[in-house]
Amino acid sequence: MRNFGNLEWIDLTVDEGENIREFYQGVIGWTSEGCDMGGYNDYNMKSSNGDTISGICHARDANANIPPMWVPYFSVENIEESLTSATENGGTIIVELCSTSEGKYAIIKDPAGACCALWEKTEPK
Repeated sequence: MRNFGNLEWIDLTVDEGENIREFYQGVIGWTSEGCDMGGYNDYNMKSSNGDTISGICHARDANANIPPMWVPYFSVENIEESLTSATENGGTIIVELCSTSEGKYAIIKDPAGACCALWEKTEPK
């Protein structure tokens, strides 16, 4: 059975990804690994023990409309049902459903204005 309801990831999307990457490397002590986005790099940020724990992304392409704030990714059992529930309960979808090789996600804003991402991991085959 798949686990859901957990905080899975946290991303920060900004105009100047390199500068903000360097800021967190200096302030927190994270290291980074580039993630090729086709002409530029976003960054996987790593803790002192080498675990990849967050991402710092450029506000380009599919990320252009993401607010410049830390966005937590919460796992859900069924993302389509969760998105329906979010809108029925006063939330809005600010980044439509996207698919990756690892799963599907969307970013929502709750009725108070706080943002988070919903994440449904792809079941291994």
